[in-house]
Amino acid sequence: MRVLTCENLSVSYGANQVLTNLSFFAQSGECLSILGENGAGKSTLLKCLLGLKKPDSGHIQTEGFRLSQVGYLPQQTETKRDFPASVFEVVLSGCLQIRGAKPFYSKREKELACQNLAMMESLDLKKKSFGDLSGGQQQRVLLARALCCAAKLLILDEPVAGLDPAAATDLYALIRKLKRERNMAIVMVSHDAPGALSVSERVLHITRGDRGYFFGTKEAYQNSKFAKLFTEA
Repeated sequence: MRVLTCENLSVSYGANQVLTNLSFFAQSGECLSILGENGAGKSTLLKCLLGLKKPDSGHIQTEGFRLSQVGYLPQQTETKRDFPASVFEVVLSGCLQIRGAKPFYSKREKELACQNLAMMESLDLKKKSFGDLSGGQQQRVLLARALCCAAKLLILDEPVAGLDPAAATDLYALIRKLKRERNMAIVMVSHDAPGALSVSERVLHITRGDRGYFFGTKEAYQNSKFAKLFTEA
């Protein structure tokens, strides 16, 4: 089932046209990887998907949830690694968007935080300080946090950047688990094309200039000129 559909999306910053007539979709139980060289507009597209920037034209349609219910994992570099809080507190803060004006976290929200930590195979880290964790452990905790507000869609921005190969392999395994057990639709921006393709059913490759874009299955992408463009970028 399609949970996100973008049709004829065009976005600019002043006179600088960043995206032009971009159309694609994401489905439940699948991962869509967004690939492309730096400056192609990947970050701008994420801002649109998160409701942080309004496109010039075209529209974004979600099925059964609001953009505020999209789970988001930012780049590791955007997160303070020495954040002074426990793992449980970090994950629980992911419920802020769904709890409304209530002054305290509910029992249900605390249970949800524990469930998502368990899903990320990190429940044993619950009482540890977030700042004391390794990079891979922090990413799993932040992914659990993102799941607390994710209705049907999870957006990951360079999730394996800065991770060692073993930690990256573990994170890709968790992405497969989310697709399989939660039937989540996952949209992932990545510069790690081989790793991204290993967990993706579809690919969106955007480019700078007038070279167009690709959207289609992983198999079609691997046989397209755009796969070569990525290696040349």
